[in-house]
Amino acid sequence: MQIDVTWDVFKLAQVFTIARGSRTEAQVLTVKLNDGQHVGWGECVPYTRYGESLQSVTDEILGLPDAFSRFDLYDLLPAGAARNAVDCALWDLEAKRARKPVWELAGLEAPGPEITAYTLSLDTPEAMKAQAALHAFRPLLKIKLGTPDDMPRLEAVRAGAPTSTIIVDANEGWSAEVYADLAPHLVRLGVELVEQPLPAGEDHALLGMQRPVPVCADESCHDRSSLANLKGKYDVVNIKLDKTGGLTEALALRDAATAQGYEVMVGCMVGSSLAMAPATLVAQGASVVDLDGPLLLAEDRDEPLIFDNAGVHPPSATLWG
Repeated sequence: MQIDVTWDVFKLAQVFTIARGSRTEAQVLTVKLNDGQHVGWGECVPYTRYGESLQSVTDEILGLPDAFSRFDLYDLLPAGAARNAVDCALWDLEAKRARKPVWELAGLEAPGPEITAYTLSLDTPEAMKAQAALHAFRPLLKIKLGTPDDMPRLEAVRAGAPTSTIIVDANEGWSAEVYADLAPHLVRLGVELVEQPLPAGEDHALLGMQRPVPVCADESCHDRSSLANLKGKYDVVNIKLDKTGGLTEALALRDAATAQGYEVMVGCMVGSSLAMAPATLVAQGASVVDLDGPLLLAEDRDEPLIFDNAGVHPPSATLWG
């Protein structure tokens, strides 16, 4: 089987800022698997937070043997971006060989559209209020925060979008003290979820802490092996394919997390419709869906996902799966 890797760049519609920095483009890695008759596609977004780069992920993928299966990947690659792109490309290849959609091969119900969050990046309160007002028609807004001075931003977004459901992503940017101070105001402003308020290495501070708003593990949850360390700290887990290492583990993590009593959020890095396509299968019935990556882009794949009032729709077979 031939493996081809390309680095692709998609311009963002506007500067995107989180607590760790800003970007103006999405740099993604595209994997193409060719068995001589069929071609499977996958995309990943290497993340420096986990020590990944386009080059390191490329080296991992090109170091694979000539022949392997999806289940071999657990022994060949760790959970992360490289395994994600290859795993999803293998699912696409299997679907094309079988002439069946991935959801059917995986034993899932036929997927439908799911309402997705739209993310407002970190900015001044005035700018975030303006962005909130511009997107106030959306039912679910996600706010990027993560500084000691976030209250004016929260107030501004709520004023700009008085009827939207709001979730907050601190990207590990708060201390336990800051989070405790903010928690009552999150309730007052109608925030329905807080994502990763504390650094993953310091989230033990959540043990025994009041959680008036459900708390979601993002950087603290990668795959099923993460679940043992989340008990008593989190109410929700955020499943991202670039963390789980692909659709195979994402589906397994969803089932395991649900069995242990966690609610499920399905999220994404900033990537194209090809990266979101497999995640739409994991997102079916999730408590929170955050697959807005393509909405943040100024350009996308040739056969992009459809976003409308019903939400993000599953991919066409010409895109993936």
